[in-house]
Amino acid sequence: MKIVHVIEPFASGVAFFVKSLAETMPDDTHIVVHGERKEVMSAAEVKKLFPQENVRFVRWKSANRSINPLKDLKALRELYIILRRLKENNFIDAVHLHSSKSGFLGRLAGRMAGIRNVIYTPHGASFLSGKNILVRTFYRQLEKLGSTLGGKIVCCSESEFEAFKKIGIKASFINNGVSISNKKSKPFEKDKNRFTIVTSGRIVSQKNPALFNEIAHYFQELSQFEFVWIGDGDERGFLASDNIKVTGWQNEAEVRNMIENCDVYLSTSQYEGLSFTALHALSYNKPVLLSNCVGNRDVVIPGMNGDLFDNKDQAISMILKYYNNKDMLSVMGEYSRELCEQEFDRDNNYTGYRDIYKVIPGGLGFNDQLSIA
Repeated sequence: MKIVHVIEPFASGVAFFVKSLAETMPDDTHIVVHGERKEVMSAAEVKKLFPQENVRFVRWKSANRSINPLKDLKALRELYIILRRLKENNFIDAVHLHSSKSGFLGRLAGRMAGIRNVIYTPHGASFLSGKNILVRTFYRQLEKLGSTLGGKIVCCSESEFEAFKKIGIKASFINNGVSISNKKSKPFEKDKNRFTIVTSGRIVSQKNPALFNEIAHYFQELSQFEFVWIGDGDERGFLASDNIKVTGWQNEAEVRNMIENCDVYLSTSQYEGLSFTALHALSYNKPVLLSNCVGNRDVVIPGMNGDLFDNKDQAISMILKYYNNKDMLSVMGEYSRELCEQEFDRDNNYTGYRDIYKVIPGGLGFNDQLSIA
């Protein structure tokens, strides 16, 4: 099959997701139509992470992150031309759109180009973002409008699926997954004098670095506690507490090393699709302490492999509980691993996408005649 992936945020978790799909579907051709977010990682660097045998790249030059009517119209026109040409040359069996901006523009461009086999994965529903109810309402209406343009919505977690269902948008879901090595992580061994809490990702509003800072600041006078943020971003200034180490962007091996050597993985996100770093923490036998939001709820069985929290006081209380009951951490970590193997193994989960790519909404086969209005 020939699958065209459309990605505006060509970095971080979304790029990792498409890379994982390409790796688990090696006999299929993946054409990645991408934008660029240089502040996170250049497109050239992201491309190096992908398998070379079955992936090809097409630059979507006009793609931009923020909503700008003039720039978005330009991006729509460019994307339509790209998809039309790929279709004319028989390079499309399915189009898979990733993230809200790509999802809206991609469904409209696909409709204009007469492409019926379109799949959209939000990777974090836009209408869950922001504390301003007007912003959330605006994004919710955009998602509803986008859903009328055709295509099939496939969320990357059950809680994200429930969020779409709640606002009356039809969707399904396939859990995100990570590659799980047959070799388990080493048994939990840590310097008893240090207690390390780690998170990973872009330092942006969605990840709520201000809350991470408030939690860390409580422990500032307790030298045995250290907090690590793996990544970088525009809101780095919120991480002002002296006991927070910001590492900047690291390669995959370094990220794994830092997570494997932490005591607890912490997420303060306001919403998620389904965090890959949280899933990696599970696979590395780590207990997880996650904000009680869409995407995070799928990863935690409270009291078994970690906990959910609704505010900083609850998070602080749980960290103190873990510190004073360290024997529980290895047991919780083992349960994390078991949960990851059962629910978040990419080799099991991502086969579902190939089945979806083969099924066209309305029963049309790819070679059937399509009428273009």
